[in-house]
Amino acid sequence: MVTVEPLLVVLVGPTGSGKTALSLALAERLGGEVVSCDSVAVYREMELGTAKPSREERTRVPHHLIDVAWPSEEYTAGDYGRAAREAVAGIAVRGHVPIVAGGTGLYLRALLDGLSPVPQRDEALRDRLRAAADRRGPALLHRVLRRLDPANAAKIHANDLPKLIRAIEVSVMEGRPMSEAWSDRRPQPLTGFRVVQLGLMPDRAALYERINARCAAMYADGLVQETRALVAKYGSTRALGALGYAEAQAVLRGEMTEPEAVERAQIGHRNYSKRQGTWFRRDPRIQWIEGFGGEVLEEALHMIEATNG
Repeated sequence: MVTVEPLLVVLVGPTGSGKTALSLALAERLGGEVVSCDSVAVYREMELGTAKPSREERTRVPHHLIDVAWPSEEYTAGDYGRAAREAVAGIAVRGHVPIVAGGTGLYLRALLDGLSPVPQRDEALRDRLRAAADRRGPALLHRVLRRLDPANAAKIHANDLPKLIRAIEVSVMEGRPMSEAWSDRRPQPLTGFRVVQLGLMPDRAALYERINARCAAMYADGLVQETRALVAKYGSTRALGALGYAEAQAVLRGEMTEPEAVERAQIGHRNYSKRQGTWFRRDPRIQWIEGFGGEVLEEALHMIEATNG
């Protein structure tokens, strides 16, 4: 007797392309649950600048990996890959179809293809390294990394504190340079699913109009005020360096006006959409659909059926 592997649908595309609308429609037609693949939607209390599915949409269809970390936490692609694999396995066990939807390419790679396994974080060591950087600057950590792992030190900027800390941490925990540890390990791809990957490719001019409108609405709805509250509670964390929030912080510091922040965020999101398109077009497994997600349900269903056999 041949065992049929469960279906896993992946839906990708640039920001603003309608992934949420299509993921909801697919979930309702296929009996599915949605697994978010967005590096900003993982953070709690970050609402206006993330374009998360609304509370109503999350009531319509079960969603996973939204609001799973605090803005003060560091949530990595490795963290996501492990949690997403657990989520899709649980959905399949319940007899539902996992639908992974989002635009963070590295997160998707962690789920489908795996990342080189490296040690978990050592929070005590990280605290000591941050304290040293606070006292003497990131350049100190860069000098430490040059001794521990010259190859990685040559690739990491002397002011990139998160990467410096991670490289030192792994080198210390492994007892050898992180560059060597990573080269010895091979990613473990996801198995046990029939994966169908779909990508949305709407008209670029129409996409940019939608992106511009979305950015303007974020600020009109109170993104600066939300950012003020988050900074007061958590400080200027790495999570709050995300597009939209970074510009809102500049407004709070008096470095730009709100209209200037809106324009800067619009440019940033449009450029980000280009980078997303470049990333995903490199993957030959993705089948592309021309149009926004709210317009292409039947075409997407036909592709799933054809690929799924």
